[in-house]
Amino acid sequence: MSKNLSGKSERKADARSYHRTQMQKEMIIQKLKEEGCRITKQRLMLLDIILEEDCSCCKEIYYKASKLDGKIGSATVYRMVNTLEEIGAISRKNMYKISCGEECLEENACCVELSDHTTCNLSAKMWNAVIRAGMKACGYIDNQEVRNVVVTPCECGK
Repeated sequence: MSKNLSGKSERKADARSYHRTQMQKEMIIQKLKEEGCRITKQRLMLLDIILEEDCSCCKEIYYKASKLDGKIGSATVYRMVNTLEEIGAISRKNMYKISCGEECLEENACCVELSDHTTCNLSAKMWNAVIRAGMKACGYIDNQEVRNVVVTPCECGK
């Protein structure tokens, strides 16, 4: 009996979450229209990805979008994210917030792009270990644990 009630409450919570996401999507679409933006299939797809998934960067959004539409370009993703930020629908600061400790098992929590354009995907546990080792090597910490990292995007255009 409790299993059945639990399933019903989970479905109700999922339905509320879906409804809230749909309302957010409709409000964002309305703001985009007010700004004179065309509402294309690619923009709708990107909006769905951003609303439904916890993406930490534009490259992650692009990676997920390119699986759905091989014709989408990374510039489209960056323009959409910039537009959404301009209309106040998202905050890029929140997109880059990573708040997992060593016990977290989140895969691909961080994607690092190197100067030769290769990327390195790190799990939350590995990301935490890299940050901790670097901070320890530079003398910033002794035995403290990294609890949270917030990366501020560079505005210099590099």
